[in-house]
Amino acid sequence: TSRGRSVTADGSLDSRYTAQDLYKSKNLDPMLDPKDVVRECCDSDEHPATIPVILALDVTGSMGSAAAEVAKKLNEIMTKLYDQVNDVEFMVMGIGDLSYDKAPVQASQYESDIRIAEQLDKVFFEGGGGGNSFESYTAAWYMGLYHTKLDCWKRGKKGIIITLGDEPMNPYLPKTGVNAVFGDHVEADVETKDLYPKVIEKFDVYHLAVDDRHSSYRYFSDDIDRTWSKYLDSNHLKVVTLESLAGTITDIITNTSDNEAVIANEETIEEIGW
Repeated sequence: TSRGRSVTADGSLDSRYTAQDLYKSKNLDPMLDPKDVVRECCDSDEHPATIPVILALDVTGSMGSAAAEVAKKLNEIMTKLYDQVNDVEFMVMGIGDLSYDKAPVQASQYESDIRIAEQLDKVFFEGGGGGNSFESYTAAWYMGLYHTKLDCWKRGKKGIIITLGDEPMNPYLPKTGVNAVFGDHVEADVETKDLYPKVIEKFDVYHLAVDDRHSSYRYFSDDIDRTWSKYLDSNHLKVVTLESLAGTITDIITNTSDNEAVIANEETIEEIGW
């Protein structure tokens, strides 16, 4: 409301807002630049047992409706969560294509209150993507592994990563893109098959495949199911509509926190292994 936007009684933004209305940034905001940064989620007196959640949104052209829906429902999602889980902290990421886009990775700070909406406001909806039939979804895994510091790990607990998109899983992250975007020095492409066993040691990983029948673009396909289900079972790969999106995110976090996923190997991953 402080930005002059219309808000419904439950705290959601007016349903008529489009992605263009909500995501007005024209460039990568310095606050969301992942280069040479580590995002921290630390326990405190207010949140003594933090549950860090990375919510990574595909911000390429075909995903406008879904990204707008997240913005509209973010307050509803957080309000419902805090009725059941006290210590959730969100990092919002924007994901594009490391091979083609100007700002293929954007990453907010971890926040537990209205500041996460303020950071979501800064996301650059680039609307890009390339001709390779996938986006760089596993950049969220890479960010979580090598550019975060989480106190939950000290307690033997996992964080949560939820990616949201409408393309098949990317088979790799290109070396040149990783080094340019994150400021790292990997010597080869980061293969998904190598990244997956590392990330599931530290995070519960989910993907929401958006099936938007109202779009002229082919959203859910056999390629999406085939590539993602190679790694994620039906509990971790979920097909969602715009209407079910907010409830699915809430359910994932609530159920995962109830399960209290425990790190099997408590050795901290200190360095990149390739």
